[in-house]
Amino acid sequence: MEEVQEEQSQPLAGQDSENEIVTEGASFVHGVPPQDGDSPPKAESEVEVLHEKVTKQIIKEGHGQKPTKYATCFVHYKAWTESTQHKFEDTWHEQQPLELVIGKEKKEMEGLAIGISSMKSGERALLHVGWELGYGKEGSFSFPNVPPMADILYEVELIGFDETKEGKARSDMTVEERIGAADRRKMDGNALFKEEKLEEAMQQYEMAIAYMGDDFMFQLFGKYRDMALAVKNPCHLNMAACLIKLKRYEEAIGHCSIVLGEDENNAKALFRRGKARAELGQTDAAREDFAKARKYAPEDKAIARELRLLAEHDKAVYQKQKEIYKGIFGPRPEPKSQRANWLVVIWQWLLSLFCRIFKRGRQKTE
Repeated sequence: MEEVQEEQSQPLAGQDSENEIVTEGASFVHGVPPQDGDSPPKAESEVEVLHEKVTKQIIKEGHGQKPTKYATCFVHYKAWTESTQHKFEDTWHEQQPLELVIGKEKKEMEGLAIGISSMKSGERALLHVGWELGYGKEGSFSFPNVPPMADILYEVELIGFDETKEGKARSDMTVEERIGAADRRKMDGNALFKEEKLEEAMQQYEMAIAYMGDDFMFQLFGKYRDMALAVKNPCHLNMAACLIKLKRYEEAIGHCSIVLGEDENNAKALFRRGKARAELGQTDAAREDFAKARKYAPEDKAIARELRLLAEHDKAVYQKQKEIYKGIFGPRPEPKSQRANWLVVIWQWLLSLFCRIFKRGRQKTE
């Protein structure tokens, strides 16, 4: 594959091939990451009844068409039991989207599938699913742990979907077909980025990564694993570049770390993780990443620039601390000049001489 050939000679960290997009200086629309914390998000939109046991409130609007039956959907979601507010699943935290085929979902995900089938790509919504279309009367005592008859709240985002072609689901594709499909998603993402559609580009990268899920990668060895990584790793790096621009630095660090888990000497991953860490104020860790990146790309000017910026930052911090301590302890006393010391000596000698003359004068008078 062409992508594999391009990846064999890795570009410098501050440069980008067609594989890995350039983001410096690009304009973008800030994305809204999922609500942090362990509680379900608050949605202000109108409640839409999708089913007797399923309702939806839109958190973020999507675009395009909705998936049809048997479409392969890629989603991120968090799930809570409504009564206890206990979060029992979070694919964002695991950085592994769920693949769900509409009409072929597991029984406990029937309500979730109804909600997903009503969504557009990029849409994020809050779903309320009755226990009858969730984990049922018995619940689940393995993983995930869900009590009996528990209504469920989902925060779900539809990353994107593939309509079934010629009756072939993704699980039925050959290795080459899956890698090829992921590669096309990556290229679509690059094209969207060039149009400054950053959020849509990220959705394409996430869908490409979903094709290369852990269950799939564990089965690959030799040239097939190399082919898959030649598509998967650039997608993680492109995601990191987008996330840095969106100021979502923790997520960017996560994507770079995934690449470094496969290739610890990847200069581009080290460089972008260093940039994200520097933005978070983790200067020691950032310096370590940049120094290691420079080891594998010694001529790269972007790495040298970031190291120089860190050095200037350290110097500025030192000067600021110096001023603070100066304010606390006050200025150092100025040493007396040599001239002032001689004047004191002369004055003391004249005073002593005057006293002796005065004393002799009194003795003569007496």
